[in-house]
Formats: sequence, structure tokens, C-alpha cells
Amino acid sequence: MAKSKVIIVGASHGGHQAILELLQRNSDVDITLFEAGDFVSFMSCGMQLYLENSVTNVNDVRNFKPEQFTKKGVHLLNNHEVTHINADKKTVTVKSNQSGDTEEVGYDKLILSSGVVPKELPIPGKKLKNVYLMRGYDWATSIKQKLEDKKVKNVTVVGAGYIGLEAVEASRKAGKNVTLLDVIDHPLGAYLDPEMTSIIEKELNDKGVKVVMNAHIQEFAGVGKVETVKTEDKEYPSDLVIQAVGVQPNTQWLNGTIELDGHGFIKTDEYLRTNLPDVYAIGDATLAYSVAAGKHLPIALATVARREARYVVQHLFEKKPEVPFKGIVGSSALSVFDYHFATSGLNETTAKRAGISIKTSFYQDTLRPQYVPADKGNVSVFVKLAYEPNSHRIVGGAVLSTYDLTAQGNVIALAIQHKLRLEDLAEADFFFQPGFDRQWSLLNLAAQHALGDNLF
Repeated sequence: MAKSKVIIVGASHGGHQAILELLQRNSDVDITLFEAGDFVSFMSCGMQLYLENSVTNVNDVRNFKPEQFTKKGVHLLNNHEVTHINADKKTVTVKSNQSGDTEEVGYDKLILSSGVVPKELPIPGKKLKNVYLMRGYDWATSIKQKLEDKKVKNVTVVGAGYIGLEAVEASRKAGKNVTLLDVIDHPLGAYLDPEMTSIIEKELNDKGVKVVMNAHIQEFAGVGKVETVKTEDKEYPSDLVIQAVGVQPNTQWLNGTIELDGHGFIKTDEYLRTNLPDVYAIGDATLAYSVAAGKHLPIALATVARREARYVVQHLFEKKPEVPFKGIVGSSALSVFDYHFATSGLNETTAKRAGISIKTSFYQDTLRPQYVPADKGNVSVFVKLAYEPNSHRIVGGAVLSTYDLTAQGNVIALAIQHKLRLEDLAEADFFFQPGFDRQWSLLNLAAQHALGDNLF
């Protein structure tokens, strides 16, 4: 009996997890993965660690090496771009990026994990030398060279999201003069609410970063290479510009074949199936089902792609899956110099975008009991909780401190996933030891505060 042919498009987190699951669960499948890039499975989320000399080698900043799977019989072809799905014939058209040759390859099941591509500002000067993007192996090595170049003194980072702040910190630690520009009001404004973004903005300023928000960039200017970044009212000297202005789904090649939304994200049903038979889609190029919002949203996270891949392969050969995909919470964390934060689910910005009505509560305290002095590690801690006004169901939250509280973000994520209420979190049974926390845990106290309890 012939083996079932499974084709996977894209070698990042979703493609990687799909291969792992297929190899573990099936012995009668023929697996082929096509990756358009040259370097397989570079982890852009590890770029900051590489730029700060905190990895073994740039070639190790990846999910896997091809030989890990080829020795198990997986056909893994890099520099091969899938350009079209021929649904009537159940084949894909594949182009070799080296030779330019094309061929059709048949499939029984097709898993799309095509991911996203970085945006760049549509302004004059974007093609000047030393104007870079913060994504992928080639850009990582190029930025690293510039950060090690003593002639590069002024670095301008465009974009105050996660990736932009990673570029800011790496550049500042490399001894550069750093300017951060964005059109939004506050750094990380899409990820944290104002009480926390104000703390992050102060930290950036304290660490010598020139933070310029509400900046409308007009041009990257220079002769041959970038020399300044021009906004509406100022010019900023720039030997290197790093753009981190968001991403867009890598789905133009699917137009007219796969059903997309108005922003180019792949639409899937509750079983992660596309509109084409036996074609599934996972990862950053899709709209993920948010447990917190109760609807599909763009949530570009490795954790999302891996959970979706695991689900798809578990049910890949069922005529109709027994259960729909449960959805995801959407959790992430970041360090910004001395501060660490984690966030889960919805915040004020994402809830508004999703059309969800929420209430929020901001709580500030100390990490340990009052009898522990600040110079002994009793630092300030901050919690923001988001919840439904009537039911008190928790739909989001964030923690922030100079102490690494990020694991508390996982507690919030679990509360969201299991649809706990403020009342549940207020009384949840956590450990106490004064070297670590309070008699009531920080999240207990934050939930009690949201409920209006005055027990402090």
C-alpha cells in the first residue's frame, strides 16, 4: 500500500512541529517540506541573543538542522518556493530558487505554514545602504557586522514593538547612540496598557535611548548610504537604520486559490481546514481562534503555530476531526534592560480592535512582605488584569517588574484558558515563603484589588 503523501510549506515553528508530530504518530507517511529560504528554520526570536553574543553560534539559532529529519526519510528541500496550489489535481507547483526550474508535486494532505514577511516603510531612501530589516538569518548577520563596526555610531530603530525594542537594547549594549522612532504614542503600545508603557519608556530614557513617539517618518536620506532619518519636523543622524514596523502574511501567492481576509490572512474553520479539501493552514499567516476574545484574531507567536500543528496532525487523517481546535490564549514576554514583563490574552488596545468590551484593574505592590527592605530585593511589582464587566471572566493580564516575574504570565494564561473569574483567582491556593512572595500571592492580591476588596 502506497504511503500517504504529506507536503508542508514552510520550515519555521509550524512546519517543524508538523514534522515532529507526523514522525511520532505515523509510520506510513511520505513527508516533504519545502522552504523558500536558503537557511532552514532560523529563529528570528533569538536574534537579540545572537546580537548580544549570548548564543553558541549564529548557525545554531534555529529550530532544527535538515539532517535531523532527512536521516529519518523526510524530503526537506530548501531554496524551493511553492508558487501555486492546483487543487483539482492535488498538486503544488514548486520553483527552484537556484535553477529557476518548476515542477508539480502531488499530495494527499497539504499543510501551509507560510508565515509572515517583514514590512518596510514605503518612503524614499528605503533602498539605501545600511537600511536593514530585523528578521531572518541574512539580516541578523548583517546587523551584527554593523554593531561591531566602530564607524557606525548612530543607530535609528523604526518601530517600538517587541522586535524594535530588541534592536534598541542590542544596539545600546553595543555602545551605539540609539534613537527609537514610532508613530504610536508609547513604546509597546499594542502590547501593554499605559500604566506599564510609561514605566518602559522611562527605562529606555534612563538607559540613554532617545525615544521619539508620534514621529511621522518622511524619508531615509543620504548619498548611496543612509545618513539621516527625516520626520515631519526633525532630522536624526543615522549610520544604520533598523526597520521593525510589523509583518504581513506571506500569502500573495495564494490569492484566488485560498480564501483570505482583507489583510491577507488565511481563513480556516474550527478544524484549521482551508476552503480547499485536504489543505490545512497554521501559524502566523492565519487568524488564530482566541479563547479570550471568542473570535479569530491575528496572533503571530511560535507557541500558537506549534499548538495548531500538533492539533492538525493529530486529526489529519480523520474524515472529520472528533473535536475542534480549542483555541489559544496568546502569551509573550520580553526584557527591556532591567525590566521584565509577560502578557497574556487581551489588553485595552487589542480588545478595542476586536470589538470586545472589557474592564481593567492596575495593581502595584512589593514583591515580598514589608519587613523585607528594598535593598534586599523587595522590589516594586505591577499587575494589570482585564476581565468581562458582568461575568468577571479573566480575558487578559500582564506582570512587570525588575524582578523576573514572567512565569506569573503563565498563571494568567492558564486562568484565561480555563475561563476563570476574578473570584477564582482571588482565592487560588498558591505557596508562600517570604524569600519569594507574600502571604497572599501577587495575583491573589491583584484579583482582590480588582474586586474592590480592601484587605491590604
